[in-house]
This record gives sequence, structure tokens and C-alpha cells, in this order.
Amino acid sequence: MMMWKDPGVPADSYYEARTECAEGPKSKFKIKSGKTLSVRRWQAAFSPDGHLDIASVLSRIQRGGVHPSIRGEVWEFILGCFDPKSTFEEREQLRQLRRVQYARWKDVCKELDTHVGSGIIVTAPLVTEDGKPIQDPLVLMEASPGPTPSRAQTDADICMDKQVINWKLTLHQIGLDVLRTDRSLVFYEKKENLSKLWDILAVYAWIDKDVGYCQGMSDLCSPMIILLEDEADAFWCFERLMRKLRGNFRCTERSVGVESQLQNLASITQVLDPKLHQHLETLGGGDYLFAVRMFMVLFRRELSFGDSLYLWEMMWALEFHPDMFALYEEPELIERNDGSKKKPKSIRQFGKFERDNIKNGNVTKGSDAPLPITVFLVASVLKEKSAKLLQEARGLDDVVKILNDTSGDLDAKKACSHAIKLHKKYLKMAKANP
Repeated sequence: MMMWKDPGVPADSYYEARTECAEGPKSKFKIKSGKTLSVRRWQAAFSPDGHLDIASVLSRIQRGGVHPSIRGEVWEFILGCFDPKSTFEEREQLRQLRRVQYARWKDVCKELDTHVGSGIIVTAPLVTEDGKPIQDPLVLMEASPGPTPSRAQTDADICMDKQVINWKLTLHQIGLDVLRTDRSLVFYEKKENLSKLWDILAVYAWIDKDVGYCQGMSDLCSPMIILLEDEADAFWCFERLMRKLRGNFRCTERSVGVESQLQNLASITQVLDPKLHQHLETLGGGDYLFAVRMFMVLFRRELSFGDSLYLWEMMWALEFHPDMFALYEEPELIERNDGSKKKPKSIRQFGKFERDNIKNGNVTKGSDAPLPITVFLVASVLKEKSAKLLQEARGLDDVVKILNDTSGDLDAKKACSHAIKLHKKYLKMAKANP
């Protein structure tokens, strides 16, 4: 007797695309009953008062991702917005507090620039580098197409320090990036959705004084807008994601944030595929700058929209740590308790990638912290393309072209599986050769 097997539904079928945008990577991942975390299984994972059995959720995500209808609320947990041990009531109170906090920050931004919250997306500079308002009517018209928002005070009335000037200088760059982000999706045909994305990025750029806004953040924030209806909830989900990734965007006079990731990638490739590493060095690519895009926007260019979301949730589930929420909310408490006797966490509450780190004593060459799974994902792509790179790459342009061609055949599920295998192999080799 043959068992019925669900053929699955392509991940992209849940995110309507404009008919004229047929080009680009096609969805390979499929939502399948029995493998994907379903609404029923998600609801069954909660106790009557709201405690979440995170171990069962992680196990299901690692097998088949999350059903799109619950993706937003699941992401809030695996990104550390909420503690799995919290109750329904505690989470609702925290959600309301966060919405109030976001509204306060947005009001501050509105005081500094009345375009925030107006529905208008700024696409040209509003001030000069010394903070003087730009008066050219043509520039102002380009900066704010449509009616100018009413304002109780002009920009000239606002005393602008360097911090305010730097923030206002980023607003048009945010606008230009927003208008280019995920435009193949029907969702962004609505102006209010684009405005929501612009507002969230403008507020984030104001509160994160060290990083502000950098190109690529719009690609990371866009899915949050689509998955979470409330603007404040989408903001906090993005803010938690940036806790993981903001180091990539932080730049100083001496270095670019993503540099450490590239160095880690070079070290891993040198250990796991020394012939490829040597070839890349010979071509002048020993700094691995050709991989920057994969790190900055987490494979958004290489995968279809639906597949990239699957890859993200798989990554977060694999490296989930049960203390993540507490680490973000109360870091001083974690530090105070460090070294004291605490109730040990069940190993099942950690993601598979994190469990491997724990079992191997967090072995990492040249660093105290374990390497993120992203490094091994990029390493797995290089490993997959190793033969082609060795045979066909005669310069860095060839390396970039071969890796860009990945968009047609990269499989998110296989990439995660290969990354886990490379991670285990690397840990063993690093442990054997400390």
C-alpha cells in the first residue's frame, strides 16, 4: 500500500510577485505538511499559560522551516524578542511597552524631521554637510515628491548638532534603497508599506548612534514589514536581527565591520580547502572581499524571496541559545550570574549548530567567541564551487561571476546541511590542531 506524500508548495507562492518580474532566482524550498512547522504544531507547543516548548519548535524548524502564516510570531522567539519561558500575559505586557517606546522614538525623529511618519519618502539630501537646510526648490521637490508635510517649525529653527546632521544626511540614502527593495513583490506596490519600511529604518538609524544606517539594511528589514502587521513589532524584530548583524555594518577609520567575518572565512577555507584558498590568494582575492554581499544581506541576492526567509529561520534555529532574550534584555544580570551555579539548560533547548559548539568546547582559532553559522554557509558555497573556481577563475572578476551564477542553483536546505557538516569537520580539525 503506497503512503500519500505531500509534494509541497513552493515557498514563493505565499509572496505574490508582480507579473512583469518573472526573472530572478526560482524557489527550490517547499512547504510540506509533516515537515514544516505548522499552525497546529506551533499552537500545541505552548502550555496553557504560554510557556513555549522551544526544543520541539527548533526541531521542526530544522527539518522543514516555518509555515508562512505564523512566520512572524515564530521569528519573534528565535530572534530573541521574547523569552520562551514567559507567559502569554508577560509577553503582551512587553509588547505594549515596546510599542510605546517605539512611538516615543518616532516622535523624537518627527521633531527632528517632519517627513518621518508623513508617508513621504525622502530621496534627495535635505541638508548640507554643515547642517544648513537645502533651499533649492528643484532639490526639495525631488527630495519630497508630493505635498510637503505641515510643520510647526522649519528645519532652520532646529538647533542641529553633528549627530542630528549625520542622521538627516542618511534619510535620502534610506529612501533610495527603500525604493529599490523587493520591488518585485506586489506587497510593495502599496505606498504605505514602503513608507513603513522607510520610517523603521529612519528610527533605527537615529537610535543606533554607532552604526546608523548602511546599505543592505533595507533588505534585512523588508521581510519584517511583510510578516508583522504592526510597525512597532516589525521594528523590534529588525532591531533583534541587527543585534546579530550590526558588527558587520560598523566601520571605523581602520577597518570595515565585516572584515572579521571575511578573515574567519579565509581561515576556514584554508583549513578545509587549502588548494582553493591558495588559488584565491594567487588571484589577489586572499581578503575574500568577493563574499561581502553574502554576509551583509544574508543571501538575499542569491536566493528567491521565499527561500531566503527559509534560510534565515533555519540559521536562527540552528544557532539558537536559550539565554538569548536575557542576554539582550538584562546583560548585566547574565554577567553577574556568570560563574555562579545556575540550573543547567537542557541541551535540547539549543540549536543544533550551538549544540555542536558546546560539545566541542567552543573551539575557535584566534577568537574567544564561536563563529556564526553564516561563515560556514558562505564556506559551503565556496566548497560547492571549488572545482569550477580552480578550473575557470583566472582573475577576481571570474570569481565574482562564478559566485554570482550561484543564484540559479543554490539550494537553501542543502546549503544549511553542508554548513553543519563543514562546521563539525572544522571543529574536529581545530581541536586536533589547537
